[in-house]
Amino acid sequence: MPDKSSLPIPLVRYLDEEGEILQPLPGWSEDGKILENYYRHMVIARQSDLKAVAMQRTGKMGTYPSCLGQEAISTVYSALLEKDDVLVPYYRDLPGLMGRGVPVSDVYLYWGGDERGSANPAWKQDFPNCVPIATQAGHAAGVATAFKIRHESRVVLCALGDGATSKGDFLEALNLAGAWQLPVVFVINNNQWAISVPRAIQSGAPTLAQKGIAAGLPSIQVDGNDVIALHEVLTEAIERARSNKGASVIEAISYRLGDHTTADDASRYRNSEELNAAWRKEPIKRLRNYLFHRGLWDEAKEKSLKLHADKLVEKSVKTYTETPLPTVADLFDYQYANMPPSLEQQKQAAIIRAKDRAEMNGGSPHA
Repeated sequence: MPDKSSLPIPLVRYLDEEGEILQPLPGWSEDGKILENYYRHMVIARQSDLKAVAMQRTGKMGTYPSCLGQEAISTVYSALLEKDDVLVPYYRDLPGLMGRGVPVSDVYLYWGGDERGSANPAWKQDFPNCVPIATQAGHAAGVATAFKIRHESRVVLCALGDGATSKGDFLEALNLAGAWQLPVVFVINNNQWAISVPRAIQSGAPTLAQKGIAAGLPSIQVDGNDVIALHEVLTEAIERARSNKGASVIEAISYRLGDHTTADDASRYRNSEELNAAWRKEPIKRLRNYLFHRGLWDEAKEKSLKLHADKLVEKSVKTYTETPLPTVADLFDYQYANMPPSLEQQKQAAIIRAKDRAEMNGGSPHA
C-alpha cells in the first residue's frame, strides 16, 4: 500500500539568507514600492514588539507574546487581504493587526489587560486575538461558511502556530473547509517551538502542511522569512478562495527568536547554536540586503525609517500609558437591570479600594 503521508509538499523560496536571488522572480516584484513597504512595516512592527517586551519587563504591561523573527508572515497577508475580508488572528500577530489598521497603542492596551484594546472601530469585522490554542480555526470555518451561504466574494484568513496543528479544533476546521469548499486560508506560522516542545516531536507528519492532504486541500510550504515567496503563495491562495475554488493550507517556515511569551525562558530548553543559526535567516535583514543590492535602499533611508519608527512607538506608548483605566463600577453596572443592594455595597467598597491603590501608585493607571 503506498504511503500517502510521504507525498511531496513543495517549498517556495526566492531569496536565500543573504537576500540573494535563488530563482527567477515573479513579475510583480519589479515594483520596488511593494517590497519597500513590506520592509518599512516589518521594521516598525519589530520596534513596537521590542517596546512591548520592555514595558512588560518594567511592570507596565502584562504577559506578552513576542513576534521577533516572524514579522514577515503577517506583514504580507495583512497587506494582501481586502478591506471586507476577515482576519482571524492568534496571539502572535502584532504586524498583522497593524497592517489591518489597528493602532499599536490598542495592541498595548490589550496586553495591558484592558479589553478596550479589542474594541477600536479599526478592527471592523476582524476577530480579536485568540489566546486559546486553535479554537480560532473553527471560528474561521464558521465565518467562511457564512460568506459562502451569502454568496459574498470575501475571504477569511486564519493564522495559527505550529502547536495548534496538533489540536482537534484545527483538524475539524480543515475537514469542514475541504468538504464544503470554504473561502478560507489557513496560515501556519511554524516557528519550530510550541512553548518548549520542538517541531521534531510535535507531530509524526513529514511537514505540517501535510495535514491538509486528508481534507483534500492544496497544501504548501513557504519560507516564512522570504517576503517575495510569501506574497506569491498567499496571493494565489487568497484568490483561489475568492474565486470559489476552496480553502488552502500554507505552512510558513520561520523561527521564534524570542521566548514563547515574557513568562517563558527559552534558554532552559533551547541551545544558543540553534538560536544563532536562526538569527542569520531572519526576514528583516534578508529583505534589507535584497533592497540594498537592487539600489532600492540606502543608509539615509534606513536612518530616516528608524527615526520614524521610534516616534511612532513613542506616541503609541504615550497613548497607552495615558489611557485611563476602566472604572471599577463597570464590573458591577452591567450584571443586573436592577442591582441588588448587596452588590451595590460591594461596588462601593471596590471603588474605595481602587482609589486607595491609585494613590499608592502615584496616580498612574498602568503602574
